[in-house]
Amino acid sequence: MKLMDSVHNTARRKHLAVATEKRYAYWIRRFILFHGKRHPLTMGRQEIEAFLTNLAVQRRLSAGSQNQALAAILFLYREVLEQDIEFKLTPLRAHRTKRLPTVLTRAEVETLLNLLEGREQLIAKLLYGSGMRVGECLSLRVKDLDFGHLQILVRDAKGAKDRRTILPASLLGPLQAHLLRVRKQHETDLRRGLGAVTLPEALDRKYPAAAREWMWQYVFPASRSHRGTSADAPNRYPLHRSVIQRAVRDAARRAGIAKLVSPHTLRHSFATHMLEAGFDIRTVQELLGHKDIKTTMVYTHTAFHSGRTIQSPLDFGVSPAKA
Repeated sequence: MKLMDSVHNTARRKHLAVATEKRYAYWIRRFILFHGKRHPLTMGRQEIEAFLTNLAVQRRLSAGSQNQALAAILFLYREVLEQDIEFKLTPLRAHRTKRLPTVLTRAEVETLLNLLEGREQLIAKLLYGSGMRVGECLSLRVKDLDFGHLQILVRDAKGAKDRRTILPASLLGPLQAHLLRVRKQHETDLRRGLGAVTLPEALDRKYPAAAREWMWQYVFPASRSHRGTSADAPNRYPLHRSVIQRAVRDAARRAGIAKLVSPHTLRHSFATHMLEAGFDIRTVQELLGHKDIKTTMVYTHTAFHSGRTIQSPLDFGVSPAKA
């Protein structure tokens, strides 16, 4: 079996996220190509250090990228090749500067959302209204939306965990109208002999007809369908994240927002605004799906800098109009 095939098979056996699998495969290829296509079993600490040094000095990549590359290499040796790493790893890890996330004000969020239209606006509102990651949102199936309880079931999220988050009541009508359009598209696909989607794990073998059932369809499917090489091949994939990334970036530019804005910024803004509204940090942690509350604690700093939760004593009794 080829090495990269083993990498992909091991990643799936370990239930790594698709995005993680792709990034690990990317860095492993880079590592092997950097050393002239030598097999990893013929390399060790010296070669790993040389590769990471090149990323830091010549390529000038961020500490996050360097650590991601190291994590991919460790995955290769420990999980794929089942080789023990005997040397210490601490000196190889890049020191990552702790930076506060970019957060929009409520006025900026409103302006940004109003400059979006149609499907892209609905996705952006859902990201800000629920705190989901863009990948989680685009992976939603019809059955994951609980309109009765105003909840969204986020399945197989980061860390291979399911969680529930809030479904904004203001999006009930727009979402239901959107699903009507998606259902008509799905019915058209079925008449063409298409309409299948990918199913998690081995459900396609256990329930062969499930791939074409309405409840398994993506809430935000791609615009184009695919006719696979076999009858069981999927015909609809979720909308690619680049579509919403480009739409949000363009809307932020047109709004004149002088910040680095991406769909993930809406998640940061959700967390910050929830804390400003008085929700406790444990609730926000559960909605975001953070394993450690220390990760959620960063938003206490962004909420503080917004000026809504803590007021300067100089401003006591002073109205915003007079300040």
